[in-house]
This record gives sequence, C-alpha cells and structure tokens, in this order.
Amino acid sequence: MMRLPELFVFDMDGLLFDTERLFMNKRAEILPEYGYVHREEDYIRTLGTSGDHLKVVLTEIYGPEYPADEISQRSRALQLAHMREHGAPVKEGIKDLLAWIANKGIPCCVATATASVHADEILKLGDIRPYFSFIVGGDQVSHSKPHPEIFLTACSAGGVTPEHALVLEDSENGILAADAAGIPVICIPDMKYPASEIANKTAAIVKTAADVIPLFD
Repeated sequence: MMRLPELFVFDMDGLLFDTERLFMNKRAEILPEYGYVHREEDYIRTLGTSGDHLKVVLTEIYGPEYPADEISQRSRALQLAHMREHGAPVKEGIKDLLAWIANKGIPCCVATATASVHADEILKLGDIRPYFSFIVGGDQVSHSKPHPEIFLTACSAGGVTPEHALVLEDSENGILAADAAGIPVICIPDMKYPASEIANKTAAIVKTAADVIPLFD
C-alpha cells in the first residue's frame, strides 16, 4: 500500500489525453509535403521530450535540414482544430481517478511539455480543467524531460518537497525526469511500455488511471 502524496503531478499528452497518437497522425499527414517518411518507431523516440533535446533527436532521425518548428506548429494546429471540433480524448480511468483524488482533498497539477496556454485550453476541451490547481507548461522551464526541472518547478509551485509529491507519467523520459527529481512515479504506458531498466525506476506500472486507486485504498 502506497502513502498518499501531498500533490499529484500529471503529465498531459499520452497520460491525461490520447493526444500523442492524434498529434502523430496529423504530423504523418504533413511529413510527405516536406519529403519525409513517417514511421511510428521514429515518433516513439520523441515521446516525453521537447525543446533542444527534441531537436537533437529529430536531427538524428531526419537530418539537419528538418524544419522542426514549422512541422510541429502545423501538426499542433491540426491537432488543436480536431479537438476543438470533437473534444479532447480523455484516457480511460482519468475522470475516475481525478474524482477520487478530489474526494481526498489532495491538489493536482499538470506538468507538460505543451505550452501552458495550449494545455489550459486542452484541459478545458476535455472538461477536466477544474481538477487542477495549476499548470507548469514547457514554456515556463528551460530544460525538457528527462531533465527534472519541470517536476521540481511543480513541487515548488505546490509548496511540497519532491518526496511528498507523486508523478503520473506515460513516457520513459517522464519517468527519468521524475526519478532525477527524487519524486515517486507511477507509469501508465501509452504508445510504448518502458524498457526494464526504466521500469525499475517506477513505484508501479498500471494499465489505466483507475488502477492507481487500489494502490492507496
């Protein structure tokens, strides 16, 4: 039985929402225009990171001429347009978990590579914004995951020490970031199950968000 934290820190894409696959599919529509071939395994390499670290990975995959910012912005616009029309796809068990946490009176926040203004809109489109006290977006930190900065920033904003917080993540880079921050992490895999050496850094790995509840109750 795990001890309840003083702050739940949620990743967003691939954890709260099934947006990683949506973004990937929109990006796949654009890539051929630039002469690039989409492969899911290439996209999986980019999960859970952003900024300079992401650009390094993209350069390794596509070469130095790859217009990372332009393709990302166009893909994000298509993704957002889809969600504005159809709603944000909340992942299985998330609303159950958020309601359970709210009943316990424990605050939640979001720590995401997505810019905070876009994260705020997506949370509203998914009808779960009221569950979160604050958002730490990728535009508010200097380093992307697997660097621990975003999670340490969340702890600071929430007024808790890292060991008294809990991170929920889907990606390997997110697990590594939480581990580097000294924060316990539960993994709910999305597009990739973590490699064994990274899985060993988690407090638990569960299938859906609802499966987090029995770890405490």
